[in-house]
Order: sequence, then C-alpha cells, then structure tokens
Amino acid sequence: MAAAPLLFWQCGESNKQESNEEVIEVTEEEVEPSLTLLWETPEELTTCESVLVDPDTGTIYVSNIEGDSREKDGKGSISIISKDGEILERDWVTGIDSPKGMGILDGKLYVTNIDEIVEIDIEKAEISNTYPLEGAKFLNDIDVAEGKVYFSDMENGKIHVLENGEITLVAEGQVGINGLRVGDGGVLYGLDKAGLKRYDTEGNHEVLNSVVTGGDGLIILGDDDYLASKWSGEIWIVQGDKETKLLDTKDMGSNTADIGYLEEEQIVLVPTFLKNKVAAYKLEY
Repeated sequence: MAAAPLLFWQCGESNKQESNEEVIEVTEEEVEPSLTLLWETPEELTTCESVLVDPDTGTIYVSNIEGDSREKDGKGSISIISKDGEILERDWVTGIDSPKGMGILDGKLYVTNIDEIVEIDIEKAEISNTYPLEGAKFLNDIDVAEGKVYFSDMENGKIHVLENGEITLVAEGQVGINGLRVGDGGVLYGLDKAGLKRYDTEGNHEVLNSVVTGGDGLIILGDDDYLASKWSGEIWIVQGDKETKLLDTKDMGSNTADIGYLEEEQIVLVPTFLKNKVAAYKLEY
C-alpha cells in the first residue's frame, strides 16, 4: 500500500510534463512557379511545331512543318533530339506535308497532317498507314489512351477519335480547339477559345479555366495542375482556380507551340516554330 502514493505522484508528474510539451507545426514553403532556360537546340528544326517524349523509351520527337502549314508539299519531317538538346536524327522520317501533334500507341507514332492522320512504324522509321478524314481542314493536336487516338480539327471546331482504323466524332462546336491531353481514367482535356476544358464520355464539357484561352500545347501535371502554351509566345500554369503566366517571348518573336514534358526532370520542351529550334526550361512549382 505504501507504493500507491508514489505511483500516483509519478503519473501526475508525467502528465505535467506532457502538458508542457511544445507543439511544432511543420508547413511546406509555397513555391512560386517559374521557368528557367536550360538549353536550346541548333536552329535546324525548321518550323518546329510539336515536341513529344516517349514515356517508355525517353525518345524525344520533334515535328517540323518546313513550309506552309496548309500546303500539301511533302516537305515536313520528324526529328529526334536528346535530353540535352543535341539533334540526333534531323530527318528521322520525311515526306509528310505539315506534321503537327503527335502521339504514340502500340509501337506507332501518330501525327496530324492537315486532313489526315499519318501512322509511322517506330521500329522501321517509315510511314506505315494514313487515315484521311473527309472535310477536315486543320488537324492539329493528338493524344492517345486505351487504344484510342484523339485528335483536334481546329478550324472545324471538332474532336475526333481513331480506334481500330475507324474515325468517329467525339465533340463539335469547340471553337478553335487545339491542345488535347488524356488524364487518369481516360478523361479527355482540351484547350480552345473558351479556355481549358474537361470532357465526359458523351463529349459534353466543363470549363475549368476561362483565362488561358486559345491554348496550343497542354500538359497535365497532376493534382489539378496544368501547363498550357499559347502559340503566340506564352506559357501558363493553372493550379486549381489560379493561373500564372510563366513565360512571355512575344517580344523576341519566339513562339511557344505544342510543348513536351520530361516528367522526372520537370523540364518543359518548347518548339519555337519560326525560330526553328527547341528550347528547354526547368519548371519549379
């Protein structure tokens, strides 16, 4: 029985110590989003319009119009560059008219080409098929998911999908539709004159951001974060209900067309179109 008071005193002392413990809250420092120039390729990628990173191999493809974006002249090409800006294969595939957006599916590189989709066998480095679309005027961007190749017809305001060799309509009335990206769960996102949109399986849409309008390239960073380029020379980041302009090269006459992204390195690859080179920027956000 004599030990009982001692036990009670020890418990009371412990509670007193616990009540005096300082609670320290750890908060993450908010990072101001920014882009910092890392490198530029030589000015040999004539009228480069789009950059695509193969997520499986890391190969970086660049589409070069090399002429009038509406002309069927066979001058367009696809190049391959390295992660540090070296041009590895200037003329990897040639003979395309006006190559723009690109996407990779089952060993094939799909490229928009005015009024058709060009299919390139990656292993053979040659055109293996074409899929013409009657009435198409200005096919632009591409993204792929789950056996489907989504692509935009900017002048007709339509989104189509190529699946099993057949082309069907996804959505229409999308004025100036350009950049496309497929997110988790096969959800389709797009950029047009109304802003950043999210589409459902019926082609209906919801506007997520109405400030970044007339966009070109679109990257989904995750957690409601998106990168969007405007051809005129701007790159924006959209974070929830907030948008920030990260880059403005209009005064330099340098365009920011259909951007690519090295996810692990957080490097944005910018085709500068009339400047005939790709510029790489480190993204902090």
